[in-house]
Amino acid sequence: MEGAIGTGVQKRIAVVTGGNKGIGLEICRQLVSKGVTVILTARDEKRGLEAVEGLKASGLADILFHKLDVVQQSSATSLAAFIKQHFGKLDILVNNAGITGVNIEIEDQNSFKQAMKDIEMRLKLLEQTTKQTHEIAEQCLWTNYYGNKQVTQALLPLLQQSNSARIVNISSAYGQLKYISNEKAFQKLGDANGLTENTVDEVVKEFLEDAKKGQIESKGWPKQFSAYKVSKASVNAYTRILANKYPNISINAVNPGYVSTDMNLHTGILTVEDGARGAIMLALMPDGGPSGQYFDKTEQSTF
Repeated sequence: MEGAIGTGVQKRIAVVTGGNKGIGLEICRQLVSKGVTVILTARDEKRGLEAVEGLKASGLADILFHKLDVVQQSSATSLAAFIKQHFGKLDILVNNAGITGVNIEIEDQNSFKQAMKDIEMRLKLLEQTTKQTHEIAEQCLWTNYYGNKQVTQALLPLLQQSNSARIVNISSAYGQLKYISNEKAFQKLGDANGLTENTVDEVVKEFLEDAKKGQIESKGWPKQFSAYKVSKASVNAYTRILANKYPNISINAVNPGYVSTDMNLHTGILTVEDGARGAIMLALMPDGGPSGQYFDKTEQSTF
């Protein structure tokens, strides 16, 4: 179901995936406030429509909702058809939808949040409370990596109709190669000159096979948040591949920082306003800016 469509035909058009809450919602808010027409997407139609109504109630009118389940090809195709029919082009794609790939099992959420403020205790607590199964790991890769690819591929023809297109992939500090302890995967994902989609897909497939066999640790994959780290490192690699393939589109990945959201039970130390800053900068940067790069918040960093 779609909301009302803005009338500014010449305005820039943006899609934000996972836009109904957290960083995604804040990215939508800031883009609309800067004069962009935003299509807020979410898997849950009720929550998506409520998010749009909330933004409209705050005085931000040029926003609408379209349902999108990033893991469903038909859903991405439907979104592309809607944009083509009503706008004929897309200027900005922010791939924000994502999941952690673990279950966090805690008894006292308030005590957990308080303890997580201690940086030295944080990793120990996460080790004690997070659980990853093969099913959860698979869901994480399908959402964070394959879903990102699926939506991007569906919308690329529309982005190529723009005179100033931008793709912003929301990544993570955990997506940096230093967290990929599997030597083979590290070498493949770090080979900037030899990177191909097939190479990245092979890494993801190998990880999922090892996860299914219960061999994550024995095969040298990260012990904690392994699926999340592999998914974000793969998104980073895909970002570089796309940037080389489409030099007319500015395509970058950004780590928003440790932001307080539902995803981390609001243990993050940054606000959503802080977390959205890098994505907004990349989405609205002037022509001729960087492409195929990884940013830590608003600063260019290393893969």
